[in-house]
Amino acid sequence: MAGCARGSARAVLAFLLAPALVALLVTPARGRGGRGHGDWGAAELLPPRENAALVARFVTNVCDWGALATISTQEGVRGRPFADVLSLSDGPPAKGSGVPYFYLSPMQQSVSNLKENPYATLTMSLAETSFCRKYGFDPQSPLCAHIILSGTVIKVSEAEMDVARNSLFIRHPEMKTWPSSHNWFFAKLNITNIWVLDYFGGPKIVTPEEYYNATFQ
Repeated sequence: MAGCARGSARAVLAFLLAPALVALLVTPARGRGGRGHGDWGAAELLPPRENAALVARFVTNVCDWGALATISTQEGVRGRPFADVLSLSDGPPAKGSGVPYFYLSPMQQSVSNLKENPYATLTMSLAETSFCRKYGFDPQSPLCAHIILSGTVIKVSEAEMDVARNSLFIRHPEMKTWPSSHNWFFAKLNITNIWVLDYFGGPKIVTPEEYYNATFQ
């Protein structure tokens, strides 16, 4: 009898917990970077499609991470594309500079690749926020706005060090505790080419000048 009672209790507990587990699985992550900016009401804040430069700046600012593609130096796949997910930040929410900053270690394969070839391409998408899920847009759909930035990844100068540090640590406070033995350093993507995909009909090309001159209203 005791065994039956325990089994019944477990069944009731599982029934009660099921909705909470489902909610955890389907609800977009909250508080990314410890500041909750990933929960912005993107539908209200997304700039008009006519202003592709501003859309690019918006996506860069609202995203906490992206996929960085480099050319591999690893044995077996040398010379082939190599993509990795990296945390990034261009500054505080709605006050970003447009410059994607990274906190990197020589132990990362992407960094080994960049030492030999600094050219890289970075992709960021609103699929990272609640926007696309809210409106039922598949991450591959252009309606789920995403951007592609190409250029070179370089270490930041001493003059830019504080800006890079503040930009990253305000969005990714955990970085402050990462082991110093990994020889972390601040880097940025020096952007030379920009593509914006936010609607059907192919990408829109934005120049770096247009991108950096775009300002949030």
